[in-house]
Parts: sequence; structure tokens; C-alpha cells
Amino acid sequence: MRSLAFSSTFTSNRELHDKLYFRNQKNVGAQGVMVKSSPLKTAMVFVLIIIVVVSLSILSNRIWGGKHEQVQEVNKPIIEQEMTVAQFGRANELSNPVLKELFELKSKTDLEKKLNEYGTPDQISARVVKKLALASEHGSKNWLKIPLKFGLWFAFLATTFILLKKRKVGPRLRSSLLFVSLLLFGVILGSDPNPMGTIKDAIHLYGTTRAIFPPRLIALAIFLVLVFLANKYICAWGCQAGTLQDLIFHINRTDKQKAIIGRQIKLPFVLTNSVRFLFLGVFTLVVFAWGIDIIEPVDPFKIYKPMYLGFSGGISLVALLLASLFMYRPWCHLFCPFGLAGWLVERTSLVRISVDYETCIACQKCATACPSTVMDAILRQNKQTIPDCFGCYTCRDVCPTDSISFSIRKRTLPPADFFIKGPKDKSVK
Repeated sequence: MRSLAFSSTFTSNRELHDKLYFRNQKNVGAQGVMVKSSPLKTAMVFVLIIIVVVSLSILSNRIWGGKHEQVQEVNKPIIEQEMTVAQFGRANELSNPVLKELFELKSKTDLEKKLNEYGTPDQISARVVKKLALASEHGSKNWLKIPLKFGLWFAFLATTFILLKKRKVGPRLRSSLLFVSLLLFGVILGSDPNPMGTIKDAIHLYGTTRAIFPPRLIALAIFLVLVFLANKYICAWGCQAGTLQDLIFHINRTDKQKAIIGRQIKLPFVLTNSVRFLFLGVFTLVVFAWGIDIIEPVDPFKIYKPMYLGFSGGISLVALLLASLFMYRPWCHLFCPFGLAGWLVERTSLVRISVDYETCIACQKCATACPSTVMDAILRQNKQTIPDCFGCYTCRDVCPTDSISFSIRKRTLPPADFFIKGPKDKSVK
């Protein structure tokens, strides 16, 4: 009788799993996944995406006035012995209102005061450079687009989150959402602001002028709060460079998560994160030592302002986009400063991917389908460091037993020897 009950339970669980599996397959098929692909078609779509993004970005920049949105370099001011404030202003082409703000002048007669009354040459130079750098920062921003962009970010991320929670996002809709995101937040609203810039530009500004631009820190805080709330959700669906890489990666994938052109690889997280740490360290060192921004010439966000790409930027961008066909978000995993900061914060995220081992059958389809190594780490929970999770939901799409959720549920450890035996054995608890 005990054997019969065991057999009955096993059969019942298997039937449930099969029903769920075929239901998922039916839903996936209904969203148009079963589309025949070929290397030629994939290559043509790849080229078309780049042409559309670049051409529409040029048009968008012209509509917005072609503003570079790049901070102008502030040179060290000219200071001579016995120079008055007025002479200092004329030598450095500074207007009286600027001088009044710099030196807190109370009347016009203060313009004839000796410059040394306001400090040593080094102190005055540092003060002037800092003030002018902040003024340049403020002047480089389009203050109409920034609040509009953040408002649309919140609306778009909320909509996408609801669709994903309701399992409405199949491969075709996924690609559409990624394209809409890069079109809206990159092509139409421009490259700035973006998650990476909040860290990169903050380090560069402080390293060269010791100035801090408060609006940028506010933007960084908002992005990190979003990571704390729901993993790297802003990177997954809102970052204009990230969504472009993501879209390109997925056009080179079949409905069975196989590469159409070449082979898609998953680099070990210990390698990608080590490179990312090293790159940020080198970037910071070079900024503080020589004032040079080594990311600026190869900034992938410049695809949305292509007139400022330059030769090195164009070459690096093409290489990055080609790499995106074969590796999931290469810039995010290897070079992005915000990618690193976001990974540190997401370790405490409230909403994240977790596995219910009561229903999991250890088929490991989620880990296989995951575009990176993160799902294997989440699934096994074997004390290894969890890589970046972009909440793409691919793991949920392929799970035959609905054992994966993106929620506030706490991650638990799998039972001992959970992955040693075959999947069928794991269907019976």
C-alpha cells in the first residue's frame, strides 16, 4: 500500500508538471516565438537596428537643438602678483556678476581690491575652478528633458513590471519593450542622464575640480534606490545602452535559447567582476592623477549623439555591439561603473529572483536559458557569490513547474544532494 501511494503521488505530480510545462509552451508559442531565423536575417536585423538608432538620434539631436550636453573643460585661471579683482576678471574673461559671486563682493569698489585679500593664488585658483565647473555642469543640462525622462522612467518601469508579473511578456513583446525603451530614453530623450554617467561624471568632476554637483547625486540616489527595491531593474529596462545590448543579444537567439550566428558564451563572474573592479580602479586613478576621463572616448551612450563619437568611439562602439551578439550585456558586466555599484546594492534588494524547492524538479532549464551565470548561482545557492541579476524573467519563462518567482520571498537553500539525482526523483518530496 505504501508503494502504491508513493506511485500515485509520483504520477500525480508528474501530470501536474507536464500540464504546467505544456501550458507554458502554449503561451510562449502564442506570442510568436516559433519564428524561423537565419544568420542572414539576424545580420540584417542587427544592421537595421544600428542604422535606425543612429539616424533617428541625429534627427533627435537636431530637434532638441544639437546641444552637446558635455561639460566644458575649465582651465586654471591666470593670476599675477598685485592683481586687482577687476584685472583678474578681465584676464580670465569673467563678468562682474561672476566675480561678485566668486568673491562675495558687496559693492563695485570691491573690484579694485587686491586679489591677495581673498586668499593665496592656489586657494583662489581652486575656488574659481570649482565654481566655473559647477556653472558649466549646470549649463550643460537640458532641464526640460531631465524631469520628463525620470517621470517616463517610473511609468515605463512600473508598466513593464506589471506585465512581467502577469507573465504577459514573451520573446516578441520582450524585444518590443527593449526597443521602445532605447527609442524613448536614448533616441528621443538623449544619452544624458543615464545610470553610468551619475558615477563616472561624479568621479571625474570631483577628481579634477573637487566639486560635487548635487543634481547628479540625487539622480544616482534614485537609481540605487530602484536597485534596492527590485534588483537591477533600471539597468534591465531603463538604461538606454543596456537595453540596446540586450536587444542585440536576443535577436541572435532562437526560441530554444540557441545562438543563430556563432555561439553565445557566459563568461565566469569571477572574471567579469574582476575586470570591472580593475577598470573602475584604473579610471579613478587616472582621473585623480592626470584629470583624464578614459571612458569618455569609448562611452557607449554616445550612440545617441553620434556626431560626437569620433574615430575611437565609433570603432569601440561597433566592437561592443558585435560582442553583444555573443555575450549578454558586455559593457554592463565588464566596464560599467554603475553596473558594479548596482551589483553591490542588489545584494540587499527587496524584490529578487528566488526558487521554491518544494515544486522545483531540478531540471535546471532556468540556468541553461539564463543569458548569464546568475541563475545557476541562485538555483544552487552553494555559497558562491551571486552575479548581477537583471530580472529579465527568462528563467521564469522556461520553468515547467512555476517554481521561480520575482518577489520579496527570501531565498532558501536547496535540500542536500538536490541536484545529484535525476529530475524525476525531485518531483516527489
